[in-house]
Amino acid sequence: MQPIPMPSHIHYETILQLLERKTQREANQDRMTQEQVQALILTLRKAFSQQKQLERSCDQLRIPYEYHWSLSAQDPEQPAE
Repeated sequence: MQPIPMPSHIHYETILQLLERKTQREANQDRMTQEQVQALILTLRKAFSQQKQLERSCDQLRIPYEYHWSLSAQDPEQPAE
């Protein structure tokens, strides 16, 4: 069985740090934008939590998975372009 590709955890951390440290600071000037940034941060935290739940399920079911750092790896089932 081929491992299931999963985003590397660092991707979530990088995006969250950008949103929390820079975007959120600049968005404070407009309440609607600030609320949208907060909603985005919450959504990303939920997505990360759901991925960790999926990883735990895979571990329990002995389904292999591997972290991917980019989309550049060629899928063996797709023909080269």
